[in-house]
Amino acid sequence: MVELCFVLDLRSLPPPFLRDLKLSLLQLANLYAISSTPSWRRTESLRDRIGLCYVFQNPISLSDELKIVYTPSPSGSFNLRDFHHAVNNLPSHGFQPQIDDSDVKLSTVLNDQVLYQWEGRDIMRKVIVLTSCLPRDVDLIVQNTLMAAADKCVSVDFLLFEPKSSHLSNTKENINKFQTCISDLDNCSFQAYLPDVKVLHGLVNRWLQDLKDDMEEPLQARFNFKNNLVGSVNQIFCNLYISVNMNIDGFYPCQACRCHGISLEDAVRNRAEGPSCPVTGCNLETCDVIENSVKVGEKTILLLPSFPNNMKLKRASLPLDFNVIERTNLGSLSEGVIMGASYVVIPSTCNEIETTPDEIDHSELNIQLFQGLCSALHSLDQCLVCSSNCNIETMRQATLHSYYILQPSDNGPMLLRRVAGSEEVLHVPDLNQLTISSVRKEIENSIKESLSKVDVRDYNPMLHERGFHQKLNLLVKESLQFGSISLIFKEETCEPNATQPKFPEVIQPNSTKDVAFIREETSELDLKTKKTKHLLALQKSGRSLLSMKSLRYILQFGLPNPS
Repeated sequence: MVELCFVLDLRSLPPPFLRDLKLSLLQLANLYAISSTPSWRRTESLRDRIGLCYVFQNPISLSDELKIVYTPSPSGSFNLRDFHHAVNNLPSHGFQPQIDDSDVKLSTVLNDQVLYQWEGRDIMRKVIVLTSCLPRDVDLIVQNTLMAAADKCVSVDFLLFEPKSSHLSNTKENINKFQTCISDLDNCSFQAYLPDVKVLHGLVNRWLQDLKDDMEEPLQARFNFKNNLVGSVNQIFCNLYISVNMNIDGFYPCQACRCHGISLEDAVRNRAEGPSCPVTGCNLETCDVIENSVKVGEKTILLLPSFPNNMKLKRASLPLDFNVIERTNLGSLSEGVIMGASYVVIPSTCNEIETTPDEIDHSELNIQLFQGLCSALHSLDQCLVCSSNCNIETMRQATLHSYYILQPSDNGPMLLRRVAGSEEVLHVPDLNQLTISSVRKEIENSIKESLSKVDVRDYNPMLHERGFHQKLNLLVKESLQFGSISLIFKEETCEPNATQPKFPEVIQPNSTKDVAFIREETSELDLKTKKTKHLLALQKSGRSLLSMKSLRYILQFGLPNPS
């Protein structure tokens, strides 16, 4: 987990880009508000780990100043409302087009009065500077400030959003000079980006991973080949990342206490006589309960002047509605955005199609429409993108849209699969290393030769058994050697008390007929009657193995006489 402090240089950020940046900061706060909490912290509030500052030129003194508009709450709980208020009220008139030197006042942020006094909790802190102009020089004061920050586990990321006309200025020269100045500082990093919405989306996902508690190391894996790929190497080591994260379907109504603004859900559940404050435990009167509240994620509560009636999630009714919104080329579809189960789609009997002029059978028409659509999409190598207000995984009517793709096949059924929305796509790190280095020709040729030795065939799931039936059949076979459960149960229930001596078990008969007689059960008979019936049956078949003396012991103790 990391505590983030954003420093925005409003003097260098053009208004259109500042507008996009503000929306991205709001999206970061929203996603953090609904982020899942580890099970061992479910009872805690969502920790406040975001700070927001901006640098501007004072219109009166014409001096550059830094203003802090949001700091982590002393209570430690993230306040979504206050952060939204701070972001929405960032000045939009601070842009100075002619600025060519930027001092972002880091010494004003990196000190004991600001960043270092925030709730410490032994976590890393990161200052993120967003600007479109770099300082001409990193003076000794700034260098000392950055080195002192390293001693306090504070890193500084400089993000430069280059204007599209930067090639007409000396921006490249400034970048090289600035990178040289901070190259010796391990806690500093520099990245240059285009001022693009897609770039901001990727940064939001990266910052969210920094904030979240449940961020884990990637899964380490290796892929083993039967033949060597190059030389004696037949393995490739990789890291595995989750590409999408399924978000919530909507927001849930709840009650909150007026004193702390905390949900009364658990308090009402635990106290049958009435609601109580989750913090103090005191009983609450009707006037102390805020009825119009909504729960965002697990820990965030918003108090509303009124509550929309359509916000409560209901069970979806059949048939489910999927609205076609666009076509997309199958070649452009990334498998990484597909999530959840896949559903095979076939035409059903439909009695609700309006009667056509030529009186075509409804079901036949529906089948022809389905086949025609499947054939047309397959010939175009395209699929349909659909939206729905139903989450097919939970079968709930959602207040948020869910997106699905309908994929065709060649003269067969279609496939319905859920795809991630923009809020659900996660940041995958370390992609730059895939574009930096190129594969040597000898390695590429060696890999192609190794792959030529791997069998090629169309995928057929019937040829790839997981081994479920074989393993279970083997377990059942071994279990049969354990004996009948009913006989074991009888022996346990008829065990003599501790004062009586233990006797050897009855010798089991050999024939199938005898076993059938022994395993016969009748719930209406008591245990002694059952055992007597088994013995009489054995005697009748001529294979009785017990004497009358043994029979008396069985009737008394449930066990045979050793003699």
